[in-house]
Amino acid sequence: MNTKWLAINHDFLRIELAQLKDEGRDTADLESEFQAWLVRSPEELEAAQPALNALLDRAAARPFRPEAEGREPSDLASIRSLRSAPVSLPPASGDAKGRADRLLGAWLGRCCGCLLGKPVEGWRRARLHGYLKETGRYPLAGYLRSDFDPALLERYQVKPSAPFINRVDRMVADDDTNYTVLGLVILEERGFEFTPIDVADAWLRRLPLLCACTAERIAYRNFANLVLPPASAAFRNPFREWIGAQIRADIYGYVNPGRPKRAAELAWRDASVSHTGNGIYGAMWVAAMLAAAAVLDDPAEIIRAGLRQVPAASRLTEAVSEVFEWRRQGLDLEAAIGRLHARWDESFSHHWCHVLSNAQAVALGLLWGERDFGRSVCAAVQAVFDTDCNGATVGSILGMMLGAGRLPAEWTGPLHDTLETRLSGFHLLRISELAERTLKLESTV
Repeated sequence: MNTKWLAINHDFLRIELAQLKDEGRDTADLESEFQAWLVRSPEELEAAQPALNALLDRAAARPFRPEAEGREPSDLASIRSLRSAPVSLPPASGDAKGRADRLLGAWLGRCCGCLLGKPVEGWRRARLHGYLKETGRYPLAGYLRSDFDPALLERYQVKPSAPFINRVDRMVADDDTNYTVLGLVILEERGFEFTPIDVADAWLRRLPLLCACTAERIAYRNFANLVLPPASAAFRNPFREWIGAQIRADIYGYVNPGRPKRAAELAWRDASVSHTGNGIYGAMWVAAMLAAAAVLDDPAEIIRAGLRQVPAASRLTEAVSEVFEWRRQGLDLEAAIGRLHARWDESFSHHWCHVLSNAQAVALGLLWGERDFGRSVCAAVQAVFDTDCNGATVGSILGMMLGAGRLPAEWTGPLHDTLETRLSGFHLLRISELAERTLKLESTV
């Protein structure tokens, strides 16, 4: 049995120690204990799970340093109290045909961006950029392909099962789209007053355990052990500020055009089952951006509208603001990607999958894409880190902003209006039907 993400291992401990420091915990009296375990063998760690769980519990009880106390709360009321001043947005259009086009664009854009990044998920910068250059595709300007010299494919360890565009005829199953569909189902079954408990229940009924990763898998296990939200988010969960909640948030923006506050609240309810602090803020930011993208056509203003729903002094706000500064300085795309990689160590999974590094990649795609769908999703994926997640988020926002009618056929055509999921009861779905179901929900708000 593969115990990855189920048992505590060396990577789990390294991530937890880094996360404690990130959120401002005082770890002085625990660091030596963590380091002592990190030099033990995998077999010793496997036999010492109770002791390691006790270490995690002691770590969770450590106080915050004075400068971090109260800075990044996880409850909704406190989050709202720390936001910057709200700004009014234009009202959503009353034109049902226009709203339908935007929603279909958002669903298609999410699928296109995800499919772009999925075959190279987990690749690091040297590998991806090397592959693009050797295949004459750098800078990236379309779906990735694998119909090249077998020797080149072997050199870059291209798996025969990887969903390159020449190998697929639909949007293949992926967690980035599983959760978008699951969010739609939650809203259909529970309505707009759904609770975090409803989210946990939907996961247990619809989502196979091994289709959940990192923070979601920890939360899933917690649900089964009667550790319920919000405790399920923090209990023995080193991935609590990773990207997982951010990739689940799109649907809450889809159904709240022009209402970023409401979109962020629904995203908070979903995110709080598995994430804390900036992990929650990433979800609120994305949902709010999608609500804003339904009524705005400037990516910079869309990003700012999202940031107004999270604490102004949070690390998420600081990270995204840093990308705005790179843009102000006139960096080209390659230089901006260089700054991103100088800031984060992609070889450390905590940096590779953290919400902050990937939020910067999303902001980079939106700003350097300059309202062009293909340029935007390609910039997000070329930035590397969590390629399918970031491509999906940027594609979703551009799709909502532009509408399906303005998305290029070379991007949407290969999907054949079909989305595959791993959710129980939902295997193959029509993307257009999902958009229609979303429009029905939107009209009930």
